[in-house]
Amino acid sequence: MPLPPLVEPVAALTDAERERTARHAALAGFGELAQRRLAAAHVAVVGAGGLGSAVVLALAAAGIGTLTVIDDDDVDASNLQRQVMHRRSDIGSPKTDSAARVAADLSDTVVVPVARRLTRENAAELLSGADVVIDGSDLFATRAAVAAGAEALGIPLVWGTVQEFDAQVTVFWNRPPEGVAPVVLADLYPADTVGALPTCAEVGVLGALCVQVGGMLALEAIKLVAGVGEPLLGRIMLVNALRGRQTEVTLRSAARMRHPVGMTDDLPHDAAPAAPAQLTAAEMLAAQDAGATLLDVREPWETDRGIVADSLLIPLGTLLADPGQVDAERVVVICEHGLRAARAAEALAACGVAADVLAGGLAAWRNGA
Repeated sequence: MPLPPLVEPVAALTDAERERTARHAALAGFGELAQRRLAAAHVAVVGAGGLGSAVVLALAAAGIGTLTVIDDDDVDASNLQRQVMHRRSDIGSPKTDSAARVAADLSDTVVVPVARRLTRENAAELLSGADVVIDGSDLFATRAAVAAGAEALGIPLVWGTVQEFDAQVTVFWNRPPEGVAPVVLADLYPADTVGALPTCAEVGVLGALCVQVGGMLALEAIKLVAGVGEPLLGRIMLVNALRGRQTEVTLRSAARMRHPVGMTDDLPHDAAPAAPAQLTAAEMLAAQDAGATLLDVREPWETDRGIVADSLLIPLGTLLADPGQVDAERVVVICEHGLRAARAAEALAACGVAADVLAGGLAAWRNGA
């Protein structure tokens, strides 16, 4: 349902800004009032990389009054495949400098560049004054710190993540308006349940997907600021770029529901599937000895380097196109780091196949985990 707008509108737009944002003014249910709210808003953006670049461009174009952009990194040549606000001439310069430049080229949006690393110790300080926070960072430790800072301040957190061909987008808020259930990061990823996750450098990321998801994050912030539409609070959007699919899943407070991620709205909430079991390498091999099928969902160029003996090889995209092709009562799914295996296990479980996952993937096994 729509939520009350986060900010009071500015008294008036300048003539130049009114002309520049004329297409917003023509939107039914949005109009100049919502535009004046955007002009009054202060949004903090954590991360000026793949997601943050698209967010900054979209929000500056939309006419957000102030953007605080937090990132302590410099532009690298490998960033340019997905971080669309940087240019070749920016290589070696702070990413926050790019944010200030592109915003000034688009609108009167004021960018406050903060070239510092956000931590649990300084999160509340760096986010103070913002009406809403957008997290586009790429390390889970940073994400946990951003969430803690937003919760300390009681402000909404627009959250997104991209890896390989997949993405997630949602909104967290520990102090939403009366009558709205709070949802926080720990409801999606309970504390101490997330280990070391692979980086984009290790598993890759589709550049165009970063632009799509950054736009979605910006849109959620706009809806919250202006009080229009239905923000993704209590819902998480799963994006699969290869299949051209977006799936909405209910997300509830762990304090109110044993399973934080429920089924989609058209299915009973008590039918939420259990997460696949995370097996050690020894447990996986024991399961194989007991008759389980080992299913390796890596790509051919990965499996060419070596596989677990007698594994069934089906790349993830092929499996997701037809999960019913696996004819087995029990499966243990294998990939490099565990993320793809978890997705495959969920798809198999939906088809009635008991599927577990090699915890941490083959990389963890090789490292002796």
